[in-house]
Amino acid sequence: MTVPTADTVTNATATPQEVQPYEELGLKSDEYSQIREILGRRPTQTELAMYSVMWSEHCSYKSSKVHLRQFGEKAPKSDRMLVGMGENAGVVQVSDTLAITFKIESHNHPSYVEPYQGAATGVGGIVRDILTMGARPIAVMDSLRFGAADHPDTARVLPGVVAGVGGYGNCLGLPNIGGEVVFDPCYQGNPLVNALCVGVMPTDRIQLSAATGVGNLVVLLGAKTGRDGIGGVSVLASATFDDDGPARRPSVQVGDPFAEKLLIESCLELYDRKLVTGIQDLGGAGLTCATTETAAMGKSGMRVYLERVPLREPSMAPHEILASESQERMLAIVTPENLGEVLALADKWGVLATAIGEVTEGDRLVISWHGQTVVDVPPASLADEGPVYHRPYERPADLSIRQADPASVLPRPATGAELRSTLLKLLASPNLADKTWIVEQYDSYVQGNSVLFQPEDAGMIRLDEESNLGVAIATDANGRYCAMDPYVGAQLAYAEAYRNVTVTGARPIAVSDCLNFGSPEDPAVMWQFSEAVRGIADACQQLGTPVTGGNVSFYNQTGQTAIHPTPVVGVLGLMDDVTKRTRMGFTADGDRLVLLGTTREELDCSEWAWVVHQHLGGRPPAVDLAAEQALGEVLIAVSDRGLATSAHDLSEGGLAIALVESALRHGAGARVDVPAGVSPFGWLLSESAHRALLSVAPEQLDALRTLAATHGVPYAEIGTVEADSGELVIEHVFHVSLDELATAHRGTLPKLFG
Repeated sequence: MTVPTADTVTNATATPQEVQPYEELGLKSDEYSQIREILGRRPTQTELAMYSVMWSEHCSYKSSKVHLRQFGEKAPKSDRMLVGMGENAGVVQVSDTLAITFKIESHNHPSYVEPYQGAATGVGGIVRDILTMGARPIAVMDSLRFGAADHPDTARVLPGVVAGVGGYGNCLGLPNIGGEVVFDPCYQGNPLVNALCVGVMPTDRIQLSAATGVGNLVVLLGAKTGRDGIGGVSVLASATFDDDGPARRPSVQVGDPFAEKLLIESCLELYDRKLVTGIQDLGGAGLTCATTETAAMGKSGMRVYLERVPLREPSMAPHEILASESQERMLAIVTPENLGEVLALADKWGVLATAIGEVTEGDRLVISWHGQTVVDVPPASLADEGPVYHRPYERPADLSIRQADPASVLPRPATGAELRSTLLKLLASPNLADKTWIVEQYDSYVQGNSVLFQPEDAGMIRLDEESNLGVAIATDANGRYCAMDPYVGAQLAYAEAYRNVTVTGARPIAVSDCLNFGSPEDPAVMWQFSEAVRGIADACQQLGTPVTGGNVSFYNQTGQTAIHPTPVVGVLGLMDDVTKRTRMGFTADGDRLVLLGTTREELDCSEWAWVVHQHLGGRPPAVDLAAEQALGEVLIAVSDRGLATSAHDLSEGGLAIALVESALRHGAGARVDVPAGVSPFGWLLSESAHRALLSVAPEQLDALRTLAATHGVPYAEIGTVEADSGELVIEHVFHVSLDELATAHRGTLPKLFG
């Protein structure tokens, strides 16, 4: 076999003026100069590739660091926090013996280029982040956004993404318990594929990524290394597509969920036997990221013999091996005396394991290739000490004009018949339509611990069969709200996820976020980003839920057109007894319908304004976090005391959509009374936040009314469940059969994609 030649450190020192293609790798001139200053010479070809990926926006957070610090500076005190930001995922304690780790990340650009593999490897990557912390992954969720539902490219992207999410998660045996699917023309060419995973572990099994202990061995576990994914983080995830899509398309990673399942089981056994002192998954930037981050975290040096890395393609050069993003790989730090046991254990599980280096004294990462040194760098300069930009930011020049164009100027239904027709149109619109066509491609039952899942407000997983301890998780975002006011819009996303958790009866304890924005080089985008981060940090501080980690995805735009700012917020809630959970959906005839919270006529940025009039203007609904917290306390107590038969949050589409979804869930009709002197249109379709719809047995009404009054939450009885009526009646306005509602609600996605 002919060994590919490589640019060595000796050669780089001797040829300082050699021209290098740093711009093609995404580096700026000043960044290249900074690299030369750090090394005291020009970088080798391999070093240049390593800096290009580690200093990319995706890996270095160079444009977002200065803003993300707020999550730490404003973090509320939490006795549950065991591991915070800085590791692969945060860890929170949920009992004397158990801890939970969860995180959400993006795989947006790869999913546009290759929908199936982009989405599948997005799931695989976030699962390994959870595994790296020492946890067994127990569930996944996905937050998806696509362009216009009837656009030909959406028909190309969506089926592949959904199949990728389902295919990988199903093969791993992980239930998919929730998420979102949103359509908007702003995501045309820039779909958002945000994947979340949650895992559980004993509190004494937390793993960290630091490479420590001089003489300890560096062991590569998992799949062989190939050319898939090279340049993914520096080209796909850290650059803007042109108007025709990505001009430079590095191969997207290729996933193998069956190999990942073996890797999961082998790693968990390694942890239980206490055979590793540090571990890191290989995701974005591959071996480059894993070696530099573990060495930097351990404040140690590292020596790697690159020719020992098992390859799929023997002709790969050093820079390709280090930049490859081949999936299903982990890097473990192992004491010499444990190496034999580690190799035997890996062999038992059918996992390839190879010692490729060792931890050394000092602060240098030295990588050799067949006896020649191709890398000699301080690892911290790649992992921690890259560029930090204070990007200019400026409020969009046209925002005031757009905010001054409210939905109140739009024609609205004048009769009951027109309002009925409007409701049916909204129900059939892609964002509000039933998502069963997507959900049925996911396995939500596997493992037998799924307590709630789509279309419930939050997913819920049982952690312990004896105590019935569980956790609930919800993700939410609204790009239109954030486009009109990113600070308020981000807080509304947080509030809705918070509410979706509390409506089940769980108490929110932690947050993870995935912040999806356009180019950070655009001052208007950076203003949106800074405002959204400030909004989430302030909200978490006020409601006492620390941010445990997350992801930033920039450059989500085509040419000069950015997506709506889309901060996706995931909230984790703790449920002491999952048997007390509150479900959505009317069931019991004669139950009274109770609306909790304050309804204002807030229709700006609403589904009605967009679906009926294609209008985006005005301001999003008002946010009142104290009201959200008070409502949450009521909902948690309702669940604990068994005061409600069902509960459902109000969000997009307002009360009208909540009524329909609750009626269709179990096929139970209802009769609703519009309050005197109130516009039926505004009352039904307003998207005021901090509200919930409950169905309550008559004998529990007094207790609920007292509970709401104690917490200062507005309470109104608005109707009755008529389980066998087969219709939804809005008294003196209109009535519509459940069959007609179901036809409108359930036919859209199969017609578009089925």
